[in-house]
Amino acid sequence: MTVHSGFAPLLERFFLQRLMQQRQVSPHTISSYRDTFRLFLKFAQQRLHKSPSHLKFEEVDAPLIVAFLDHLEKQRGLTVRSRNLRLTAIHSFFRYAAFELPAHSAQIQRVLAIPSKRFTRTLVRFLSRAEVDALLAAPDQRTWFGRRDHAFLLVAVQTGLRLSEMTGLKRDDVIIGTGAHVRVIGKGRKERCTPLAKSTIAVLKAWLREPQRGHEGVLFPNARGGRLSADGVHYLLVRHCAAASKLCPSLKDKRVTVHVLRHTMALDLLQEGVDRSVIALWLGHESVETTQIYLEATLAMKEQALAKTKPHYGRCGRYRPGDSLLGFLNSL
Repeated sequence: MTVHSGFAPLLERFFLQRLMQQRQVSPHTISSYRDTFRLFLKFAQQRLHKSPSHLKFEEVDAPLIVAFLDHLEKQRGLTVRSRNLRLTAIHSFFRYAAFELPAHSAQIQRVLAIPSKRFTRTLVRFLSRAEVDALLAAPDQRTWFGRRDHAFLLVAVQTGLRLSEMTGLKRDDVIIGTGAHVRVIGKGRKERCTPLAKSTIAVLKAWLREPQRGHEGVLFPNARGGRLSADGVHYLLVRHCAAASKLCPSLKDKRVTVHVLRHTMALDLLQEGVDRSVIALWLGHESVETTQIYLEATLAMKEQALAKTKPHYGRCGRYRPGDSLLGFLNSL
């Protein structure tokens, strides 16, 4: 057995050489894959009673990984979609292992054969115009945190940026003046520019005049001047949503996230007649087909389409099968 059959050095090379050096994946992908293997190694340690650094590659087999995926769903309460994301990271590692350890090809193929699960695709969640207005009015703009949160929410709902893009914005990424826009490096390391509305420009101009906190130039920093964490963003959204629900009761039943604000922006563009290809470019989608989900999201657009059709007329009646076996099958 060679030293290369050790699991730990192979996993280290996967992150350092394959992901960071060869593929140059985004920091978001690195953190997602890192979290997957941290969870898996803790599970393997409990199951095999062996520390992660002493694991042998042949011990990380398909039954162990299937048990880990079941543990994520049943014990940790992860959704099927999240379970599939964890499996994607594991599959990526084993595809790399196929080149490094060809002698273990049978074991690797059994892992790669573990399928993703099907799941029900829910409708896209979004906010109405009244809900957005109530949310934007919620922060107390007499305080520094209130002014930061108001500017953060306005930029998020007007640009449709992702959470990582919002928290990663620097002051230098905001271009004020002719052709005002924000510049981001989005998913897949694709750079894009998103235009700013006049109301957003006015708020950002005022915000940029605020004394800068920290030395990183973060546009929407935390109290210490660093980058807002996902938990920090979740906290401010929950707090302001609770305050806004007093004026707009429909917000009480909605879970507001940055991605919901992103959906809201996309639906606004779609309802105003903007072409799907433009919306895809605006949001940084890899494919125009990704924007198809917004066509299914709003009942109002479906009702408008129905109003353009001619109604069908016919006699009321109910189909009754003429055979007892067909009747049984139809009753199931």
